[in-house]
Amino acid sequence: MAKIEVEWDGPVTTIIINRPEARNALDLEATGLLHNALIDFEEDGDARVAILWGAGGTFCAGADLREMADKGAVYKSWAGTDGPLSQPLSKPLIAAVEGHAVAGGLGVALYCDMRVASETAIFGVFCRRFGVPMSDGTTVRLPRLIGTGRALDMLNTGRPVDAFDAKVMGLVDRVEPTGHARITAEAIARHMAEFPQVAMRADRWSALHQGGLSLTEALEREAEGAEKAKRVDAANGAARFSDGDGRGGI
Repeated sequence: MAKIEVEWDGPVTTIIINRPEARNALDLEATGLLHNALIDFEEDGDARVAILWGAGGTFCAGADLREMADKGAVYKSWAGTDGPLSQPLSKPLIAAVEGHAVAGGLGVALYCDMRVASETAIFGVFCRRFGVPMSDGTTVRLPRLIGTGRALDMLNTGRPVDAFDAKVMGLVDRVEPTGHARITAEAIARHMAEFPQVAMRADRWSALHQGGLSLTEALEREAEGAEKAKRVDAANGAARFSDGDGRGGI
């Protein structure tokens, strides 16, 4: 079996971490394959939204410490300047989390736009107990998502955070029954794939890149990104609205 599998359903791509015997820890080979799968999704003109899911009831336990210990494997930063988690994709990516998303697996989940978790989900910086630092974007993305205080609690203590606490924090967007994270995430993805894509991606791009800018700079960048969407999507959308389409909400 491939360590990373990819399934396609029209415009929705599902990327599966498939090492359940290792709690879906990513060894060097799987890390490279995951990177390739993300690039393939990015470059696929027919793909609009992707799901990232772990087989066997676990999302991802991070880097494969057994490989590190037994083979002396050296893991480069998953984020940094050129790692697989360094830059956001141009299209939405949704994490469907069953079971543990810990250590580097937390970083993988944070890389996604949204996190749909089942009641079994557990998040945490579990590598804290082994002296392994986070180099997957967690120390940057986590405080930006849930606030510095809550992020420091997780980073300093390494404590487990269940799905319900994660939702209160804003780490998780939706909590679903056991076994339903992927089902819900794929339903959301299909819904998103039906929208006019230029406008959605322009809004997403603005939200992802406004951090660190002044209000004036951020608003100017939003306006720049919106121009193409206005030319491509908005005129057609306005005509459909005028004809009565969508007036009851999405």
